[in-house]
Amino acid sequence: MLCKKQIYEYNNVYELILGDEAMGKVIGKVIATEKNPSTIDDFYFWTKQDTILNPFDVVKIGHLENSVSYGVIEEISHITDTANFLSDYISNDFGQVNTSERTHRIGMNYVKASVIGNNKNIYIPLLNDAKVELAEEEEIAEALGLNKVKNPVTCGYLEMYNNKDKITLPVKMDSRFLIGPEGAHLNISGISGLAAKTSYAMFLLKAIQDKCYEADSEDDVAFVFFNAKGKDLLAIDQPAEFDKESDKEWVYGQYTKLGLTTLPFRNVHYYYPYSARKVGNTYLSKEAYNEQCINGTAKLYKYDCEDDMKKLDMLFASIEDPNQTMDSIINYIANEQGNFRGLDDWEDFLEVVKENCQAGKKNDEISVGSWRKFNRIIRNSIYNNPMFGRIADDNEQTRLEDSLKHIKKNEVHVIDIAKLNEDMQGFVFGDAIRTIYDLQLGQYSDEDDVNPPKKVVIFIDELNKYASQDTPKSSPILHQVLDIAERGRSLGIVLFSAEQFRSAIHSRVTGNCSTHAYGRTNAIEIAKPDYKFVPSVYKNMMTRLKQGEYIVQNPIFRSLLSIKFPEPIYKQYKQ
Repeated sequence: MLCKKQIYEYNNVYELILGDEAMGKVIGKVIATEKNPSTIDDFYFWTKQDTILNPFDVVKIGHLENSVSYGVIEEISHITDTANFLSDYISNDFGQVNTSERTHRIGMNYVKASVIGNNKNIYIPLLNDAKVELAEEEEIAEALGLNKVKNPVTCGYLEMYNNKDKITLPVKMDSRFLIGPEGAHLNISGISGLAAKTSYAMFLLKAIQDKCYEADSEDDVAFVFFNAKGKDLLAIDQPAEFDKESDKEWVYGQYTKLGLTTLPFRNVHYYYPYSARKVGNTYLSKEAYNEQCINGTAKLYKYDCEDDMKKLDMLFASIEDPNQTMDSIINYIANEQGNFRGLDDWEDFLEVVKENCQAGKKNDEISVGSWRKFNRIIRNSIYNNPMFGRIADDNEQTRLEDSLKHIKKNEVHVIDIAKLNEDMQGFVFGDAIRTIYDLQLGQYSDEDDVNPPKKVVIFIDELNKYASQDTPKSSPILHQVLDIAERGRSLGIVLFSAEQFRSAIHSRVTGNCSTHAYGRTNAIEIAKPDYKFVPSVYKNMMTRLKQGEYIVQNPIFRSLLSIKFPEPIYKQYKQ
């Protein structure tokens, strides 16, 4: 136990060693009380009443053996010597707001901070009366674990302190903890429209592609994006359009400061659901679609009966099947039993299904009632759906499986599902991720021109449609997503997902994500158990975050980080 003299001498030594010029801006001193002692995890300090600090700000404190400890601010409070509310009311002439209080109140601001590190790994609790200072840029980087990041990929920037003390610092994370092999998968949550989930995901994905294009990069990554809303991702290979030249200069300047190129996504291919008209079933305009066709970047995808009949299980992802009757029928069809052998036309397929629905028809323990249920669902999805038909012998039509299994390094494949109904969206999504999974397992290794990249990053918005807590346990799409979440890292499959409410997502998905990004959400959501590890002040901040602001968690960061990111560098259609 140090006596007061020893503590005084320690502080003098600390100041002597650092020197006046080396010392940062002193903003207060550590305070430890019987009720609120300093611990190895957190501490308190008082500040002047006019000192402006914010949650997530980093401070430094001189400690034992000439070491420096770092803390990140969690809570800021103000107290006075007023015994209770009534006392203050009385001292103001019984509630007269225009009079001066008769009793002068002594007040102070005090801060609760969490210890995030010590430059000599000394974690003895901070001593009372130790000076608290604002940290310099290099010290902030050291404190947060940002100064020695290997395999860096930009994930945004942070702003710390106010006015003349303001510091802006680019934030980079180790790509190995984002896309593997050390850690993988990203989950982004936030209110639709206010959190800019898609924009942040695309910012990270562009940063990854930029890194892959660096001359000395050994990264071998391809990308598959699902356009699930309007025309969000249907022009990502085109430069952004700005109303003002000054806006363009500012955005381009931000990207340059962050070490990123000002180019949009490169090597992009678009896939649209086939329709009877010469434009796919998409929100994209005919003119824009035709331009992509001329550039050779657009194709229409279809499902062929002969090759895709075995995929029909994914049309039942939202159907409860406790007795596995639908699963039995799908297996029956996949094994080409009965009259399903050799079918190459969807109309013939539907006719065979109809035959099995006839009264008195006996079929290997599968009841007529089950066949009739199957028929209703299948017919509703396939009948008069132009996506189900023979593939024309040209370069405009394709099977998604045929295109995805030939994906190459640095390619971006954008699959448009926005205009499809939810069941068909799930079907296409399930087909694509199953293909990628099989590709990385080596299922196509004996085919020509199949040379998969080491890693494939998949981005899907509205993950809650396919992997929520309420998704039927029998859902083949859910099984596929869980496999990717749990085994994908070892196979080189990385899932970037987004949804409005994190609490709605299956725990085995979020539990296997190494990186989490929290955008603006509501008070009901932050009350859920998923947020119990987040300090209360930070949770309240989540309800006030602006577009372009996120709270990010990653294994290499020593604390949650409040970061910002610039608006997209690619063209965005106005909805």
